[in-house]
Parts: sequence; structure tokens; C-alpha cells
Amino acid sequence: MAALPHAKHHEGRPAPSGAAPRRSPLESLRAGFRALRIRNYRLYWLGQIISLTGTWMQTTAQGWLVLQLTHSPLALGLMTTFQFLPSLLLSLFGGVIADRVPKYRLILVTQVAALIQAVLFTLLVGTGAIQLWHVYVLALALGIINALDTPTRQSFVVELVGREMLPNAVALNSLLFNSARVVGPGVAGVLIAQIGLAPAFGLNAASFLAVIGGLLLMRPREFQATPPPPRGSVLAGIREGLAYTWHTPAVMQIMIVMAFVGTFGYNFTVVLPLLSGFVLHTDAVGFGALSAALGVGSLLGALTIAYTSQVSVRRLLLGAAAFSLLLGLTAIVPVLGVALLLLAALGFAGIMFTTSANTLLQLAVPDALRGRVLSLYWMLFAGSTPVGALLIGTLSKAIGVPETLGLCALLSLLGVGLGAAYGRRTT
Repeated sequence: MAALPHAKHHEGRPAPSGAAPRRSPLESLRAGFRALRIRNYRLYWLGQIISLTGTWMQTTAQGWLVLQLTHSPLALGLMTTFQFLPSLLLSLFGGVIADRVPKYRLILVTQVAALIQAVLFTLLVGTGAIQLWHVYVLALALGIINALDTPTRQSFVVELVGREMLPNAVALNSLLFNSARVVGPGVAGVLIAQIGLAPAFGLNAASFLAVIGGLLLMRPREFQATPPPPRGSVLAGIREGLAYTWHTPAVMQIMIVMAFVGTFGYNFTVVLPLLSGFVLHTDAVGFGALSAALGVGSLLGALTIAYTSQVSVRRLLLGAAAFSLLLGLTAIVPVLGVALLLLAALGFAGIMFTTSANTLLQLAVPDALRGRVLSLYWMLFAGSTPVGALLIGTLSKAIGVPETLGLCALLSLLGVGLGAAYGRRTT
């Protein structure tokens, strides 16, 4: 949404009648976190920031583990393919389920399932029994869980805070996600270098207790009212969500850009290990630093949106274009210090794009279709990762990592151009 213009006045004169009073720095700080005043959302947010920190620790350790076992970019791409393939195949079904069942109960189930997956991973790594096929199976299991969990969690936020607070809550969700991205990889890198891989997986398993505990402490009677669940078959529900997207230009434009950037650009589980191992030649601590630098920039981007509350299609397109260009630059700079700065800028641009996209969708979509439309968004954002990951892994082996990432940057930029052209044609 566009920011309201500030009324100009000279020092010593009263502000014109109707002008918004200036906020003090403390008031501005509080305004950026205003959704946290809602108890249920506060419990959700605190539990998520702990759990996602553990998730990023496991993600970092998992990529490093595959490289240790295989020293193969293709194996790394296959691992990512297994983890995100369910999002491609099952997210639309997950969106229908999210619109039909109580989201609170479904999230509890998926979080317990993710806890079990993390415990199994910890035991296999801790005992030294881990093999590559174990990693593939566990990655596939987590992908199935996420295909149900992510559309449900994203559409659950409006039940916690209501539509008025929704833009701030979406920005705060990005803030917690990227705070975890800063802390998790950095801690994982130190743990892997000093102790080994197992603690990173074990702390992720323990972190699920925080989010499950937060959910159990919520007061369901304080949830916002939701429309009655839709009737009809699951396939009819999917068709309804797809038809709404196709016939709603504001939604379709976002999906076009996300299809390209999500497939070819947002593959950090593959891109960062490849940059670390084959371009910059860093150790585990350096690998963690790359992920942390990306997270720092993303964190700054999320803070910017939380405080300004400015979300627009123009910002979405500018963020996506900057992201694409910075990805191309990162691929051709074999200097660690410069790469860290570029990754921070890349993270900032990426979060400006993704948070703008998510907020615009949440505000545009009717409550009854929210789960299905957001499941399509998740399918394009993460479900397209298997295609991109397999492409990156295969091409990296054939033509080299920098050349492959440069090609991905060009394809992402092509998607931005197509999205902009579609927007001009439909307005």
C-alpha cells in the first residue's frame, strides 16, 4: 500500500489541520512491531523464530553433509530436488486442505511430524550411520510435511491478527524468517567446524518444542472469524483457485514473476554450497558466513517493510530486478569479502520482492480462497525448486558454477520483464 504523504510545515508553525502528527523514534519502533500486541500472534511469532533458527541450522548442515559425502554438485541438486518435489506435486492439494480444515490443528500435526523427522536425522548423523540415501529420504519426508504446512501457516496469519494488521504481520513474518537465516547458518558453521554435524541437527529437533508449546498456549476463542469451508471435490477446489488466479490480473502478474525467480533464482540451498565449495573455496565457517550475509541483507529488507508499511507492484518489480542483477554479479566475483557484500544486497532485494508479493496476494485474495492461492504461490516459489536445482546441479557439472548462475540470473530477469509487460497490458 502507498504511504501517506507527510504534510510540510515550517519550524515554529503549527501543522495544518488534519496533518498526521510526527511520531517519536520510540513510537515508530513500536509501530513496526504492532502486530505483536496480539497475544496469539506473539506466541506464534516467538515459537517460529526459535524453530526457524533450528531449521536454518539443519539446512546449512544438510548441504555441507552432502558435499562431504559426495563432493558432487549433482548430488546436492538431487537432495534439493527430493526436498522440494512434494511442494511441486502436493502444494495445491495442501491449499485445498488448508481452506477446509481448522488450520490451528493441522499446524500442530505438521510441526509434530517435522519434530520426528529432525530426531531421526539427528540419530543417524550422531551415530555415524548416515548415508546419502538416508538424506534423500528424510529430505523427501520434510518436503511432504512442508507441502501441507506452509500454505496453512501462511493463511493462518490472518486468523491471528485480522486484515487490518495483516501487512505488518506479513512483514514481521519475513523479519523472523530472516533473523533465523542470520543466526542459524552462522551458529551451524561454528558448530560444524568445532564439534561436528550432529549438534546442528539436534538443536533443530529441540527447537520444534518452542513452536509446539506456543501453539498449545494460544487461545482459540480469540482467533478471527473465518468463512465456512468450501464444498465440492478436492479437484474442483483446485480448479476454483487456479481460475481465480488466471482471471485476476493483479494476482497473475505476481505469479508470472514468481515462476521465473522462484525456479531459477531462489535456490539458495544449492547456490550457496556451490559458491562456497567451487567458487570461493571456503571452509564450514565461511559457508555459514555466506548464509549469514544473505540473511543480514534479508533482515534489513524485512525491517524496512515493517517500519514503512509500503508495499506496491512497483517495489515488487524493482526488488525482483535488483535480485536478478545481483545474482549475476555474485556468480562472477571469486573474492569472499566482495561476495559477502553482494549476498547481503541480494538478500535485501530478495526480501523486498517476496514480502511485497506475499502481502499483495494476502490483501487481494478473498478469505475463502486464501489457502489455495497461497499454495500456488508456494508451489511457484519453492515447488519449482526441483526443476531449478536439477538444472543448476547438471549445468554446474557441465559448464561450471559461475556460468550456470549467470544463466539463472538472466532467466530471472526475463521473468521480471514478462511480469512488467503483462501488468502494462492488463491495466
